[in-house]
Amino acid sequence: MILRSVSGLFRSGELTAILGPSGAGKSTLLNVLAGYKTGDATGAININGRPRDLAVFRKLSRYIMQEDLLQQHITVHESMTIAADLKLGNTLSKAQKLTAIDEILDMLRLTKARDTQTSRLSGGERKRLSIAQELVNNPPVIFLDEPTTGLDDLSSSQCIQLLKMLARGGRTVICSVHTPSAKLFDMFDHVYIVSEGQCVFQGRGRDIVPFLAQLGLNCPKTYNPADFMVEAASGEYGNHTERMSAAVDNGRCYRWCKDPRTLQHQSSRTDIVHTSPGANYDFSSSSFMQFRILVYRMLLQIWRDSGYLLLVASMHFFVALIIGMLFYKMGNDGSKTIFNFGFCFTCIIVFMYIPMLPVLLKFPEEVQLLKREYFNRWYSLNAYFCAMTVSRLPTQIILGLLYIALVYPITDQPLETSRLLKFCVVCLLISVVSESFGLIIGSALSIVNSMFVGPAFSVPFMLLAVYGMGNGSDDNAIPLHYRLAMSLSYLRYGLEGIVVSIYGDNRARLICPDSEVFCQLEDPRQLLKEMGMEHVKYWVDVLALVIMFLLFRLLSYAVLRIRLSTSKPIPAVNFISRMVKTHLNINLR
Repeated sequence: MILRSVSGLFRSGELTAILGPSGAGKSTLLNVLAGYKTGDATGAININGRPRDLAVFRKLSRYIMQEDLLQQHITVHESMTIAADLKLGNTLSKAQKLTAIDEILDMLRLTKARDTQTSRLSGGERKRLSIAQELVNNPPVIFLDEPTTGLDDLSSSQCIQLLKMLARGGRTVICSVHTPSAKLFDMFDHVYIVSEGQCVFQGRGRDIVPFLAQLGLNCPKTYNPADFMVEAASGEYGNHTERMSAAVDNGRCYRWCKDPRTLQHQSSRTDIVHTSPGANYDFSSSSFMQFRILVYRMLLQIWRDSGYLLLVASMHFFVALIIGMLFYKMGNDGSKTIFNFGFCFTCIIVFMYIPMLPVLLKFPEEVQLLKREYFNRWYSLNAYFCAMTVSRLPTQIILGLLYIALVYPITDQPLETSRLLKFCVVCLLISVVSESFGLIIGSALSIVNSMFVGPAFSVPFMLLAVYGMGNGSDDNAIPLHYRLAMSLSYLRYGLEGIVVSIYGDNRARLICPDSEVFCQLEDPRQLLKEMGMEHVKYWVDVLALVIMFLLFRLLSYAVLRIRLSTSKPIPAVNFISRMVKTHLNINLR
């Protein structure tokens, strides 16, 4: 139990600060008020005296989280333009959007940084840009989780002044703050203080000192009232939490507030009004427009991340040269057929790990940004997921073909158009399936856990890919449960597809060098027979890979949908999630 039947009110036109000791429930209260996490919460939230409709409220409010997560490698003006296109759709003309963007940038003092990439902004500029993006459609309610964290005194003062200016425009601005200075504390119009999940004070900051004096807690004249209140709430001067909470009736008593009118009120009498998870709320822009804008943004980021592109291209080039040298001229050598089979197996490993590892490293961080933009109703998950799938394909295809263009002729594989095309199709399918497998893990776990679980879970796929090979076509030699497991390994279908594309379709006998007395696997059909691939159909393997791709994508979509849900997750999913976090959590210290 984190929050214990708290009540309170917040007014439009005022800047409200939620204060309290660490672990008092500030972020939890903010999450419940914003509708970010409502799974276990009970109570009522009223807007202008009427029960809150969460679907409508999410369209009217914005939640700016503590981490300043921004899209990298795009400029401030481009970020604002993309946000305006997603949030406003076709409700305004392009000229009107640009005018609104310029006004917001000027108000937040970001005009000089309009052509600066977000990765090069200072901490204060990143915080102001996060706010600017949410102001595009002029939301009446703004929530902020510790907006001054990581900022110096000047930047913090400027940030609070900005929020106060926004509140003066008729908005309800609510933020959690951790131990503000006396100067910052004096800027807030209204403060709400929690301790041990209870409200211990709400009202004007200047009323805290007389409030505590009535309870026998006298604040020294040279002391910051905010610090003294937090210390008192944390038990520094004895346990007074229950007394302070009783004095304000856990937030129901408003005698310390300058105006008793309630515009937003939370109590604990009835269940929170919320819609079913995954409900399709209306967006200002159409699904196709969201998809088009997101594809543009993702491709722009990929293109401008020149360091990453150079790194992965160099990696493909380097690995292709190493593998090409290891299997040099073995593709048509009848004495080295079994070694060339090793080349086929190496190719599936390359197209498994190289596409999967970057996803495990980068996607968990992208999920955090997705949670903020999705919760603030920038776009639907369907549009994002389709855009992500399409935008990643060009890079994968180009880099995969670069690897094949180098390694295929160096290893002297058959230079027949049909075989080369079949080889490319299977390799690229393995690549996209591996990326989809990485997306499932990256959607559910943190970066550290993903980098551990992903490679570890890939080992069974590799083992099952070659299990039983060498026994010929005798399926009875393999137990049934192993055959069922083998059918779930997409690498096995990939290996069969690569081997059949090189050695299938009645390929002519290989060249047996004069230095060899006898080449046992000179006939390609003999290799297929030894490996149990004599009756393998290439297009069946391709179809299996396509099915695996669709299945893994659907699973990653489902995991993302559950991860982004604000309601209580399915009990089985919740149990598995807790078990994974408990047993696989690795902390870097």
